[in-house]
Amino acid sequence: MSDSTAKTAEADWFRYQLKQQDSTTAARRGEFVTPHGTVQTPAFMPVGTQGTVKGLEIGMVRQTGAEMILGNTYHLSLRPGDDVVAELGGLHKFMGWDGPILTDSGGFQIFSLAQMRKITEKEAIFQSHIDGRKIHLSPERSIEIQENLGSDIAMVLDHVVELPNEPQVIREAMDRSIRWAERCQAAATRKDQAQFAIVQGGLDENMRVECAERLGALNFPGYAMGGLSVGEPPPEMYRILDATCPALPADKPRYLMGVGRPEDLLEGIRRGVDLFDCVMPTRNGRNALAFTDEGTVRLRNAKYQRDPSPLDSKSAPQVAGLSRAYLRHLFMAKEMLGPILLSLHNVAYYQRLMREARQAIEEGRFVAFYEEKMKGWASGS
Repeated sequence: MSDSTAKTAEADWFRYQLKQQDSTTAARRGEFVTPHGTVQTPAFMPVGTQGTVKGLEIGMVRQTGAEMILGNTYHLSLRPGDDVVAELGGLHKFMGWDGPILTDSGGFQIFSLAQMRKITEKEAIFQSHIDGRKIHLSPERSIEIQENLGSDIAMVLDHVVELPNEPQVIREAMDRSIRWAERCQAAATRKDQAQFAIVQGGLDENMRVECAERLGALNFPGYAMGGLSVGEPPPEMYRILDATCPALPADKPRYLMGVGRPEDLLEGIRRGVDLFDCVMPTRNGRNALAFTDEGTVRLRNAKYQRDPSPLDSKSAPQVAGLSRAYLRHLFMAKEMLGPILLSLHNVAYYQRLMREARQAIEEGRFVAFYEEKMKGWASGS
């Protein structure tokens, strides 16, 4: 293969194509090509933090229609170790998933889980939440771990701070995140792995736009918005998305990290977001809460004890034929099948929501689709 042919093949591994733009909102229909397959966007990525989407065998995840899943640098580097995963053929082979994988850099886990953390310009130093040993995570080490894991998308290491916070603290973290993004770029050695930069800036619109523009100048293959969905009211998050999305490159995928509720997904899509991830479908599934078009169903509620109706006739085949009474019984009896089935239902529901959103954008009826879903969710269950 000639050098020019090799460069062309390399470029083809990561390509975003905007296929359709909604006429009345910023909603986008596109596709993102990776070495392990094409992702139709908007898309929701089930979270497989430790190499597994909790409670679901990998064939079940495929069955839901998920095209890309998420793993985590922090957790996998601690257990079983990124060197172990590399030795066993990379994360795709390790967990039996042949589709695209995105790995989070570990920045949010340092913020939320690590004990006695210290952030310097060089690196983050913290204690493992598993055994208390001291860990050093620099931008270079984060990329090394992700290259060992072999994910298709590697997130740059960013500096996440608590909100609300002093403007100077938020600015310092934003500036450091940009410097760390440059170091992540410089550390990359794998041509089959793309890096996504992460826009920070708290709830300050001007800082978010500045960060988006400065990172945009670095020409990453994709861009994420981080530091949101950490307890701020949803309207505040939407306000930041309104400011940030237009400042991001239109020809690159946009990823809203850690979000969220079905309502938040459609609000994000409406503002031009392409990718989402969240633990909510499986976490809520393990706790007897199901998502439906008529709102959430809390199956431990006594009113479902004799309810013969299905949870959702459009659910995964393993769930569609079962009554709400039976599903409730599984939880009340502490049978492990209950959390499995409800996690499967919720992940499938999120994937169906994304498919319907894509179709609505294609057919020029996204606003009507959005209003119909919001009305159903507001009605409750």
